[in-house]
Amino acid sequence: MVEHPTDEGLVCRGLVKTYSGVSVLKSVDFHVRPGTVVGLIGENGAGKSTLSSVITGVVQRDGGEMLLDGRPYEPGSPSEALHAGVVLIHQEIRLLPDLSVAENIYLGRLPSRGGRIDRSRMHRDAAEVLGLLGVDLDPRRPVRGLSMARQQEIEIAKALSRNPAYVIFDEPSASLGETETEHVLERIQNLRSLNTGVVYISHRLDEVLEVSDEIVCLRDGARVAHWPSGDVARTELVNAMVGREFTYEHVAPQPSRADTVLEVRGLSSRGKFTDIDFTVAAGEVLGIAGLVGAGRTEVVRAIAGVDRPDTGEVLVDGQRLRPGSPQCAIKAGVVMVPEDRKGQGLNLNRTAAENLALPWEKSLSKLGMVTRRTIARLAAEQRERLDIRGDMHLPVKSMSGGNQQKVLIGKWLVRDPRVLIVDEPTRGVDVGAKMAIYEIIRGLAAQGLAVIVVSSELEEVLGLSHRVVVLARGQQQGVLTREEATPQRVMELAFAGSGDGPLPSEQPSAPLLQSADATSGV
Repeated sequence: MVEHPTDEGLVCRGLVKTYSGVSVLKSVDFHVRPGTVVGLIGENGAGKSTLSSVITGVVQRDGGEMLLDGRPYEPGSPSEALHAGVVLIHQEIRLLPDLSVAENIYLGRLPSRGGRIDRSRMHRDAAEVLGLLGVDLDPRRPVRGLSMARQQEIEIAKALSRNPAYVIFDEPSASLGETETEHVLERIQNLRSLNTGVVYISHRLDEVLEVSDEIVCLRDGARVAHWPSGDVARTELVNAMVGREFTYEHVAPQPSRADTVLEVRGLSSRGKFTDIDFTVAAGEVLGIAGLVGAGRTEVVRAIAGVDRPDTGEVLVDGQRLRPGSPQCAIKAGVVMVPEDRKGQGLNLNRTAAENLALPWEKSLSKLGMVTRRTIARLAAEQRERLDIRGDMHLPVKSMSGGNQQKVLIGKWLVRDPRVLIVDEPTRGVDVGAKMAIYEIIRGLAAQGLAVIVVSSELEEVLGLSHRVVVLARGQQQGVLTREEATPQRVMELAFAGSGDGPLPSEQPSAPLLQSADATSGV
């Protein structure tokens, strides 16, 4: 690993960054020492991404100074930061699935000999860097088919292969379940043991507390709190993030109604899931829990008509849905909010108002056109209904993650559905937005919707649900009442039948189309 000539580490003093006269970093001090992990927390818009972008040369600061191991540090680009030993690992995994593990690790700098790629050396070096992280993975195998956790480990190995002095992790567990996240946290401990300084950015506060030697909180572009250890009450972190006393707790849902809205009978899809069987009542929140690879997303995609199951049936109010038909599902009142809001749920370059209207353009149109007045009316209704913050007539990409998620939920509430499926409802949103989305889900159930929640966060599933379906390797292990669904019991079932080998990956889903009139997608 990189030798550190001093113990000063990566030092940021009084960093300032403004955009169009608006300060997004306000004289921020930040310090990472070699061999330590600094947790960086804050709500969306607090300045975390801007700070990491300044440190890694993505954007240039407008004031302040940076030192790297006692020397002035002024990266003009990410490549200059890489050369200096500072690496940023994004939450979006950027591997090429048809290349091998080793080829992905050394992409753009493949070792050569005699004008040809030196594959022997590449495989040897890749195995060595994977070994430093404690990852047992064949460097010759293709990336395609590997779990998200394995792919994240390859991203870390890719960074480590550059011999970094400092690594910044930006929401590395956003697409991972709890067990898979533990693997990533173990890799971070490996980096610490190699005397690498680590910055860990995450909305998952339990992870921050587990892995960090110290924690820094940003709010509105300013550093507002610092804890010299990870021994902090989570409520203290949350209060610093939001700037007020904040009670982070789940409220038991209201009792559901007796009438069954959704029935899933013997649903199976070869290689994905087998014999799924449950019901959801009006006003009920049904959680679906399981490890990554358990088949959670595949099951709800089949229910929503996105994928066609091999056998079984889905009924809404006693009427059988045509399998593999999202149009039929939507017409019957079954809608789905996908887990990847940026890739599958929203058109980021269209306005929030336009996104709300996209699935319904045919029914909203007059003489083949949807008027601006109609779109504005929809936007006003959903804005008030869901407390969406931000300009509804600007591109939705300008909104925070929490408000984007509200827009995505609102898009599927325009026609008052019977069944709402929400896959990873709070992925990548801050703690305040989480609480708001939980209130939306509870409120919709209280109005009589049948709601299905899929989440990698066990606390989220248990806190929201009346009952919990637990899956393991595509098989339904049980349906637990709220009283029965303790963390211990859920995890026992989640590991049941999981075998001793690695979990299968959840294959990347095909994009969900924006319109209810499309031939596929929700």
